Amino acid sequence: MNELERELDYAHGEAVPELGRSIELLPGIRWVRMTLPFALNHVNLWLLRDRIDDDGRVREGWTVVDCGIASATTRAAWEKVFANELGGLPVLRVVVTHMHPDHIGLAHWLTERWNARLWISATDYNTALLACRGLAGFGGAESAAFMASHGLSDPAALEQIAARSDYYVKLVPQVPATFRRLVDGGVVRIGNGPEGTEWTCFAGYGHAPEHMALFNRARNVLISGDMVLPRISTNVSVIDVEPEGNPLALYLGSIEKMRALPADALVLPSHGLPFKGLHTRIDQLQRHHAERFADVLDACARAPQSAADLLMLLFKRPLDLHQTTFAMGESIAHLHALWLDGRLERRLESGVYRFARR
Repeated sequence: MNELERELDYAHGEAVPELGRSIELLPGIRWVRMTLPFALNHVNLWLLRDRIDDDGRVREGWTVVDCGIASATTRAAWEKVFANELGGLPVLRVVVTHMHPDHIGLAHWLTERWNARLWISATDYNTALLACRGLAGFGGAESAAFMASHGLSDPAALEQIAARSDYYVKLVPQVPATFRRLVDGGVVRIGNGPEGTEWTCFAGYGHAPEHMALFNRARNVLISGDMVLPRISTNVSVIDVEPEGNPLALYLGSIEKMRALPADALVLPSHGLPFKGLHTRIDQLQRHHAERFADVLDACARAPQSAADLLMLLFKRPLDLHQTTFAMGESIAHLHALWLDGRLERRLESGVYRFARR
């Protein structure tokens, strides 16, 4: 546990669910963890005990929040969950916080498996549709050219990025044909007992097009998705389909709005451990990015910098290809936040964007 984590309260300790099993955090709220084939090797998913009135027929069961990637391992783990963790009850609906593969990957399979409806923001649903067709900035020749324009020059890395045009569809082969829309401030009623059943949607921007976190005020529980994570900072990237984007400003504004939620809420993040200390973690994240901004400004005052020039300054560790693509997106995001705020100027030199202190 690092120094920043010690400022948080890991209310349920450090035990994590075994693959295919769950841990009950509160009555009717269960924690499932699926594996990922990346350096970030897991994603947390949630089971909420539910009851719905389905056209006049009351049905008992569970709502699934987020799905894991489409893989044989994840499907097999879900089958164990269905057999051992649901008390013989069905999945009634599938809620997805956002369109990234570890969250929506198996949504199609889950909704077909249980004849359930997908609930997601319209923006993320439609972006997932585009990504399944190779049109949303998840690799391919356009992504490689964009990375090159920001200083990535390693031919092998660029070749691999260009070849990854099927990266998203391998992890998300299909999305459900229909969905129910989640909107900012909207209330989804999930529950079957005396506990509060109203979960309010909080839209967040920057990490995904229209990420939805869910807050239950009666139980003081926040399903934060990827917007607030306890151990790592959320990836916020500029991608080729929005080449002048400013996602980091959107992200920082989004988490600042989450201060309206109680400081002692139990936060259920998509990666890491459940914790209390929401406001403390927001402070940490805001401070982290302020420090990175200062580092970038200092470097750009000494000499014009491309995003690739800043990778070691911002990340200070060796990066594999998967990490490099995320790191490049984040480096561009820091530069763009300062450029669009008027603190840096952008120049195109020999086909590469470089940024200098005004």
